[in-house]
Amino acid sequence: MKTEIIPAGEIQGALKVLQSGGIVAFPTDTVYGLGSLAFDNDAIESIYKAKDRPLEKAIPILIADVRDLETVADSIPDMAKTLASRFWPGPLTCIVPKKHTLPLAVSATSTIGVRIPNHPAARALLRVTGAMAVTSANISGQPSPSTAQEVFDQLNGRIPLILDGGKTPGGIPSTLVDCTGSTPVILRAGPISLAELLAAL
Repeated sequence: MKTEIIPAGEIQGALKVLQSGGIVAFPTDTVYGLGSLAFDNDAIESIYKAKDRPLEKAIPILIADVRDLETVADSIPDMAKTLASRFWPGPLTCIVPKKHTLPLAVSATSTIGVRIPNHPAARALLRVTGAMAVTSANISGQPSPSTAQEVFDQLNGRIPLILDGGKTPGGIPSTLVDCTGSTPVILRAGPISLAELLAAL
C-alpha cells in the first residue's frame, strides 16, 4: 500500500478514502489520530491491523459538535452533558453508554469514549464525515505522533492517507473519564485534572 500525504484542507480526498472503507490519519488538538467512519466495522478492524493494536482495546469516537453525541450514545448521563458543555471542544474523552447500532469493533463493552477535538482541521473533517472511530496514529506501544512525518515514519505502507495539518498543539492524549457512575473516575490521566472535573460538576 502506498501512503500519501496531502494538506489537511483537502477534505474531499479524505472523504473519498473513508467512504470507500479506508482509514485516514489527521491532526487533532492532542496528537495525530487514525480513524474510520464510526459505523464501518471492517474499516475499524483495519485500524487495529494497521496499528498492531490489541483487539480488546476499544477505539474512541470523535464528533464535530455536542448535538452529534446522540448519534453514538444512548441514555447520556447528566455528568457527561455537564462536562461536555464545559470542556468540549478539548482534551476530554467521556465514557458513556454506547448506542447499540455501533459496530462491535469499536467497543466490545456497553460503553464508548467520545470527545470533540479542539482543532479546526479535525472538526472540518468530522462535520463532513459524521462520527469517526479514532485512536492515535502510531504503532501500539510507540510514541504518539505530533506531525504528519512522524505518522509516516511509523505507518508508511500500512495506511492510504495522511492529512498534514502541521504540528499538533497538545502532544499528549486526552483525559479519559468514566461518566457512567455517580462520580467521575479518571481512567487515563491527561491535560484535564480530576480537580477541574469536580469543580465543573
